[in-house]
Amino acid sequence: MKIKNIFSLEVTDQIIARILSLQPTTTPQWGTMNVSQMLAHCSVAYEMVYTDMHPKPNPFVKFIIKLVAKKAVVSDKPFSKNGRTAPQFLIVNERDFEKEKQRLISYIRKTQELGADFFENKESHSFGKLSSKEWNTMFYKHMDHHLRQFGV
Repeated sequence: MKIKNIFSLEVTDQIIARILSLQPTTTPQWGTMNVSQMLAHCSVAYEMVYTDMHPKPNPFVKFIIKLVAKKAVVSDKPFSKNGRTAPQFLIVNERDFEKEKQRLISYIRKTQELGADFFENKESHSFGKLSSKEWNTMFYKHMDHHLRQFGV
């Protein structure tokens, strides 16, 4: 999979254009989330960077997560369809489409504006310190996976 640079304005604009092409009635090609839930799900990765909404795992759990999941998340290998997700990423209640869309776009813009230098060696919620390249891969791969899930 080719990982694009989420910190570049051009790629950010491409991702946002794909998000803007979604409609409240857009249906997934796989999986169980509706489009509003998917937008909220994608925001969780940014919430972990910019808010304290999600408790950090204890050191033992963090070690296990890092051991088991980090490589899959920060490698350029695409996520599989219908893969398992961490509990904090599960969105089971209904969400407001417009609100979730604008919230996700806001996080994506903030990430691009802060840039790669901000993320270099920044502590991840679950994986410890990551390089800006690993952050980029994680952000881009996750967004692309779910936008493809909804056909955009």
